[in-house]
Amino acid sequence: VGWQVYAEESSVLAGEVLRDLCAREAVRPNQVILHSDNGGPMKGATMLATLQALGVMPSLSRPGVSNDNPYSESLFKTLKYRPAYPLKAFDTLLAARTWVGALVRWYNHEHRHSAIQFVTPAQRHANLDQDILDRRATLYETARQRNPLRWKGPTRNWQRVHAVHLNPDRSDNQDVAPNRHREKKAA
Repeated sequence: VGWQVYAEESSVLAGEVLRDLCAREAVRPNQVILHSDNGGPMKGATMLATLQALGVMPSLSRPGVSNDNPYSESLFKTLKYRPAYPLKAFDTLLAARTWVGALVRWYNHEHRHSAIQFVTPAQRHANLDQDILDRRATLYETARQRNPLRWKGPTRNWQRVHAVHLNPDRSDNQDVAPNRHREKKAA
């Protein structure tokens, strides 16, 4: 939803990205939680003041726990295993921004995510996923009716996942899909 590449990390720059994102996405106070690592820029006074002013709740990973934010960890692994992952440092800041921009476009508009029923984040963000999932359910049911011997039970569940949590309480969140990616960040 929002990203930027800078030559350095700082709480001030992180705050600028967040302010821009909240304005562009019309984020209301107490609407979102920002999941981040426990690094200096994310827990610096400027960033924490920005979060408080915007009404965004911070959620910092615990020290030494690399999979506390499995979504970020999954993104890092996906990024590192892309065929176009650079083998050497970028020559310029513009080159880095261009590469990351292409990655973000692919990740949001082409890559289908298992935790949200194999739709893209862009489809989910634009509320296009329900129509896609309904069409998939119809297609699967039609295929099952045409060839019932091929299906041992019901077809795949194509119901929309209404909420995705990092660590769902399984007894309370029956319609919640846990993130299936719990890889550790490579050292």
